Amino acid sequence: MTKLIIFDFWGTLVENGVFPSPVRQVKYILRIEEPFSEYIVKFEEIFMLKKYEDLYSAFKAVCEAFGKKSESFILDKLVGMWNKHKLLAKPFMETVEILEELKKEGCKIALISNTDCFITEEVMDKYDLRKYFDEVILSYKVNMLKTNPKMYEMILEKLKIGKSDALVVGDSIETDMNGAKDAGINAVLVDRRGRRDFSPKINNLSELKTVLE
Repeated sequence: MTKLIIFDFWGTLVENGVFPSPVRQVKYILRIEEPFSEYIVKFEEIFMLKKYEDLYSAFKAVCEAFGKKSESFILDKLVGMWNKHKLLAKPFMETVEILEELKKEGCKIALISNTDCFITEEVMDKYDLRKYFDEVILSYKVNMLKTNPKMYEMILEKLKIGKSDALVVGDSIETDMNGAKDAGINAVLVDRRGRRDFSPKINNLSELKTVLE
């Protein structure tokens, strides 16, 4: 029986405020040519592992890491896009209902997210989502990404739940599914567009119960 569900935040519980996704737009705006799989690891290591004073400082660090000039008009475009993402982000229509059902059933709920220090907590508080989580671990606060099994181990230790009683739910094979696998925890992919080759997977959170049964 599943006693703990560890959710990803962006793309799983909450919809990005811009499309394409903000991290893909950063790649486009800065004209970064390396493959997305390589770019995203490097981007997250720079942008999501420390607390910056402001978005301008964060994006200057990203520009430097990728060998790009941090010209003011480029920084303005990046910051504007990221702020728009924060402003328009919202939970998927089934998110609150599913979280409430899980809480009523006595299931522990945790949140684990690769995130910057600017928006996730603001969006969480804006929609009063924090109350559903028994534990929240954010990459910039613990200086590690979800590809590090220790992030998951921290949650299990704090909530005193074994790996076999936990389930990871996320929308990324590269970070969520592979991260859970490396940590020895079962996982299910949320594939809202039906484009990923992975099992088990669900189309949306409303189908989560079919995996838990």
